[in-house]
Amino acid sequence: MEQMKEELSQWGAEMANCRLPRWQELPDLELYMDQVISLVDVYLTPFIKPEKHNLLTKSMVNNYVKLGLIPAPKKKRYTKNHVAFLIAITTLKQVLTIPEIKEGILFQGRVEGISQAYDLFCDETEKAVAHIAAMAQGKVAAPDVAPLPVRYFAVRTATTSFANKLLAEKAIQLEMAYLSKINKPDD
Repeated sequence: MEQMKEELSQWGAEMANCRLPRWQELPDLELYMDQVISLVDVYLTPFIKPEKHNLLTKSMVNNYVKLGLIPAPKKKRYTKNHVAFLIAITTLKQVLTIPEIKEGILFQGRVEGISQAYDLFCDETEKAVAHIAAMAQGKVAAPDVAPLPVRYFAVRTATTSFANKLLAEKAIQLEMAYLSKINKPDD
């Protein structure tokens, strides 16, 4: 049990340092699909560990275009907008349906503008992950007591759900490893 606690604390320390790029840090260059997929993977792998499949595939990107979640690329080139949308979609699809994500993105984009909505998403994701990182380390995280405008409720609760899912998955992984060790017959 002590080893489980230590591993969870170590994971929490790693998660506490995870950060998403802000709008100004995203590349201003036009990128091809393979480059976009690689970039999103680099940005999200510290949060989401791909075990059985890629975080993002060409078919996923094409489906997101068809469903109207992201704009179509121009001459097979993707922009900063695409990268931001794909980071948010890939993260949120861990806990929300595609129609829910689409409605949330459309709403936040209209209310805040794309760059501000994306930075809000990053801020809220990092707050939620910092909270579960503190929980994993056995620290008490200070609650965010600032009043929250109703237009941010969906972003806050979705990113909190995402972070809580990360912690639950890590705890279950450690529990399964612990059980496999104690259930092993002595050699």
